[in-house]
Order: sequence, then C-alpha cells, then structure tokens
Amino acid sequence: MHKGVLPALLFLIIPLVILLPSPVNGDDPLFTSCNPEFNYTRNSPFENNLKLLLESLPSNTSGKGFYNTSAGEDPNRVYGQALCRGDVNSTVCLSCVEKASQEILKQCQSEDAIIWLEFCQVHYSFQMFFSLMVYTGKYPAWNNLENNISNPVQLDQALTFLMDNITNEAAFDPSKRMFATGEVQFARKKNIYGLVQCTWDIPRSSCQNCLQSALGDLFGCCFSRQGGIILSRNCNMRFEMYRFYNDTSSLQLTYSTSKGLKWKIWMVVVVMCIPISVLAVLIIASCAVHRRGKKRKRTDDEKSENALLHELPRPTGVTMTQDGELVTSEDLPFMNLSTIMAATDEFSDSNKLGQGGFGTVHRGVLPDGKEVAVKRLSRKSWQGLGEFKNEVILIAKLQHRNLVKLLGCAVEGEEKLLVYEYMPNRSLDLFIFNPEKSTQLDWTTRYHIVVGIARGLLYLHEDSRLKIIHRDLKPSNVLLDNEMVAKISDFGMARIFCENQISANTRRVVGTLGYMAPEYAMEGLFSVKSDVFSFGVILLEIISGKKNSGFYLTEHAQTLLVYAWRLWNEEKELEFVDPLLTESCSTTEILKCMHIGLLCVQEDPADRPTISSVVALLGNEAITLPEPKQPALAAGRSVVHEIDQSPTSNPSASHDQLTVSSFSPR
Repeated sequence: MHKGVLPALLFLIIPLVILLPSPVNGDDPLFTSCNPEFNYTRNSPFENNLKLLLESLPSNTSGKGFYNTSAGEDPNRVYGQALCRGDVNSTVCLSCVEKASQEILKQCQSEDAIIWLEFCQVHYSFQMFFSLMVYTGKYPAWNNLENNISNPVQLDQALTFLMDNITNEAAFDPSKRMFATGEVQFARKKNIYGLVQCTWDIPRSSCQNCLQSALGDLFGCCFSRQGGIILSRNCNMRFEMYRFYNDTSSLQLTYSTSKGLKWKIWMVVVVMCIPISVLAVLIIASCAVHRRGKKRKRTDDEKSENALLHELPRPTGVTMTQDGELVTSEDLPFMNLSTIMAATDEFSDSNKLGQGGFGTVHRGVLPDGKEVAVKRLSRKSWQGLGEFKNEVILIAKLQHRNLVKLLGCAVEGEEKLLVYEYMPNRSLDLFIFNPEKSTQLDWTTRYHIVVGIARGLLYLHEDSRLKIIHRDLKPSNVLLDNEMVAKISDFGMARIFCENQISANTRRVVGTLGYMAPEYAMEGLFSVKSDVFSFGVILLEIISGKKNSGFYLTEHAQTLLVYAWRLWNEEKELEFVDPLLTESCSTTEILKCMHIGLLCVQEDPADRPTISSVVALLGNEAITLPEPKQPALAAGRSVVHEIDQSPTSNPSASHDQLTVSSFSPR
C-alpha cells in the first residue's frame, strides 16, 4: 500500500474517478469520487480501519454538523471527515451520513474517496487532509438546467450579487458556521435562492477563495439556467428558482437592475413642475454619479489586476517594495518598460513575429546586443493575464536545453511583457508543413528535433523541480534555435502536478484540435500521457510532412493517425513517410519512429508509453517494441462547436491555430 506524504502543492486537485447518478432525492448521491491510483485490498487492515471510521462518523457528526477523525495506526491509518448541510437537523444529518458511509464503501475500493449527498458529504483518505483547502469544482447533471430565462443578463447579475453577499456572510460572519443562504428578486415575481457552505477546518479566507472559485464554475456550467450546483472538497454552492433550504436566518437582499433613468408619466409631471435650475442640478448630479460609478469600476479592475500581479512575487522569489514596485529576483529579472520599448522600436510592425489570442510577439535587441522575443499581452485580456502569471511561476523555475528560456518580464501600468531568448528559426510548423522549407530538414535534423522534444518533456514530467503537464504541445510551440535545437515554449496552459499525482480533471479544456488526447478533449482528464499523445502526433507529422489537424478533409483517411495506422496494418509504411526522407537515408530508423508514434497515440492512456520510455526507445535499437493497437480517431472533433478562433500566443507564433476553450465535459 502506497503511503505518500501529502505534497505542499495540494491546491491541485487529486485525480478522481467520477460516478454520476442523477439526483432523485436527498438520499441519492450527487457525486461519488474514487481515486483510482490507490486501491486497497479487501479484508486488509486499511479496510478494517476504514469501516471503523465510517461507523463512527454518523453519531459524532449529527450533534454539531461537522466531524474530523482518524482510525488505526500508520501505515494503515485512515483519516475521515463528514459535513452536514447547515440547515438540516441532527436526525436528517445522522441519516444522511449513515447513507453516505454505506454508499462510499459500496462504490469505492480506493484509499482516497469522497461522496456528496444533498444534505451531507463524507471524505476519507490515507493522507492527512484536515485544514488544507483543495478546490475540485465538480457539478452533477442537475435537474433544473432548462435554459428558458427571458432576461439572462439580469439573472446573472442578480446571481452574482446574491452569491457575493452570502459568500461574505458565510466566510466572515462569526455567528455563522461557514454556511449562509439568501434570496434576491431579479424580475417581477421572480426570486433566486442561493446556498453556500464550507468545511469548518479551513480558514475563513480560504472559504471565501473556495466559494469564489465555485462561483466562476457555476457560471461556466449553469449560465442563465434555472438552477445549478457546484461541489468541491471544501465548499459547495447552489442556486434555484425556488426556496430549497430551511434556514430562518436567510438573507433577504434587494438588488436594483436599473441601468439608467426610466421615465414614467409621474416623472414627466414632476419635471414639468420644478424649476429649470433645480432640473439642471439634478442632471449634473446624475452625471457625476454616473462618472463616479465608471471610475469606481475602473478602480475595482485595477485593484483586481494588482491583486493578481501581487501573487507573482511569492513563487518566483521577487520582492515588492512598499510602493508596490516589483524588483529583481534570482529566478526572474524584472526589466524596465523603457528598455523593452527601445529594444523593439516601440513594438513596431517591422519587428512583429506573430500574433495570438492574448497579444503579439515582437523581436527586439537589448542594449547588450542580445536578441530577444517579447510577448506583449493584450491590455484587456484577463485570460492572458492569468496565463502571464502561470508562465512566470512555471518557466522562471525551469532550466533545460530543450525548453525556451524566459529572460525576464516587465509589469508597468497596463503593460505586461514576457522576454524570451530569440529563436531565429522560429517554430517547427514553419518547416515541416512548408514544401520549400521542409527540404532543409533531412532525417538526421528531424530525428534530433524529435529527441529534443522528448527530452524536454522528460524534464517537465520527471526531472525538474516541479512535475509539469504542458497541455498544449504542438509544432508551433516547438521553437528552433540557430542550430535547429528544439525548445518547448508557451507554458500559459501548463499545470503543476503533486509528487504522487498521476492525473487530474478540469472543467475548462484548453488546447489545439488535432493534438489533444481524447480523454482530455472529451472528459477534461489530463496527465503526463496527454502530453505523450501530443508528442506522438507531432512525431507522425514530422515523419510524414503532413498535418493532423484538418487531415480529415483529404481523401486518405479521417485523420493522419488513422492514415498511419491503415498503412501500418497493410505493411505499406513507406507510403506514409515524406518522400524527401526516403531518398537520403536508411528507412529502418524512420519506421521505428513511426512505430513509437503509433504507440504514443493509443486511445487508452494506459497503452501509451511514458516519455521516459520514449526516450529509452529512441536511444536503444535493441529494445523490442510492443505492437500498437488502433489509435484514437479524431481527438477533439466533437467539440468543434466550442472552438474559439483566437489561439494562444507564443514567442514565435507563426500562424493561427484553432483552440478549444470553455468546454465543459460531462
């Protein structure tokens, strides 16, 4: 039995298998999540301790509504926690926790699991998780998701107002046990009812953070709907168009939906009867209030942006002065905006290398003569700002020959800039998909590029200080220096994994069609094997000189992967290889790489090799390769309707890519 220490980076969600029965009544599970990485043995000491723990939860939880405990001794100790909804009595609480304990034991054979019922939740683990906030953001297929709201904007504004108020009530009112309900009228004779709750073991500030994250997911899953629910390990949030709770202390809120002065007949009469001077004063006052409101909104935006940027110093070692200025750190130098402006000739079009969804990339020359690529984020791109923060946190701590180097950044006013080493040959896609430039890539060069990408991924997955999943690996994110050395770039979408974490789930799928693993595109599940899939696609593209994305438009097959598989089965592999390659070298190594590529794009992640295995296979001719199965067909094609035409940017973006954003897996 594996007994790892809970990593410090536990803010990333624990990988879970989700079981989704539709809620029928309060006794039916809304969600059951079992961690498939750590299964216990039947009748083992761990299972015996688990049963003892689950038996103790109902009676101990029903009195107060919350209970933490553990059972057994290391290495078979089990930690458990139960929480009842704040508006239910002890009888309902007792019954719910009993039901939850029975169900979680029946449905899971895992050392780490959590179950949510309508009135309670039960969580157990082999790791001590008390007092640690982890946001998971799950939502069931709720009953009230009919989208028939006539005034959705008004509903969403009122919902935000309601949830913000009851979140603050739950998090910071000492009289509340991290539970609050409330209602607000958003249209004539139409009210919204909301409920929020946190586990009692986390700080109140963490409760607020958890609920704010839940609100973001609530809009993602239930935009302009009749109701919705978000479940997380440490907090839950729900709203309906009917009063679904029994809370006598529920907040009665008033929300004004007025966006301007609506003239009624009585208003006209009043205006006609008052002196012009008084009317003038009223108009001036109204204008002042309007301007003040706009100024306050700008101030709020600036505060939010400053708060986000303020988080940068902690992970990167940057210090901040009392005046709020960021100063140089060991990991990442901060540069003056004036220096970068001069280096890029004030971001002139002549120095423009490319443009992505979150800004532009310009070539520049620093005062010491060093060439750089400067990613300039769009001033109004909040998503870009999040990626800016993500990239600084990650890549500032990464140093490897096959990763693009981040030299520094600048944050002044609305300008947010990332400065990279300059790649004179720009990106891989400009070569392999260009009939003229592809002639510059003989097999030896292509092979070294393949090995370089693999070694860069190996560093990210296994050898760096952090375990990182790239999530958007594609040829345009593989840059080439003057010696054609491959360097992986663009870590805006990357995610850090815990030491023992194998996979994770996300509601928001980001990436590029044709390169996303099927389990990620369709279910939001990503892991190191997701990157291996992307690597396999790139490897097959390098061998064939053909692009997977859009390949279904050709007469050969649905996708490049299917085409490769068909020729492999028919023993016509050489028809797949770029004709430029077969004329100049031995085909044995090429066909071996094609074999590895097919293994990497297997539909089942378990059938794909790890990147360390790939590196070993590439470097050892004596290793016997297993036979590949049929690869995934068209990863991501079923979410074409969710495609956002604005791609992610990179230091040498060469052309637009179709990217998937805000796709909610079920």
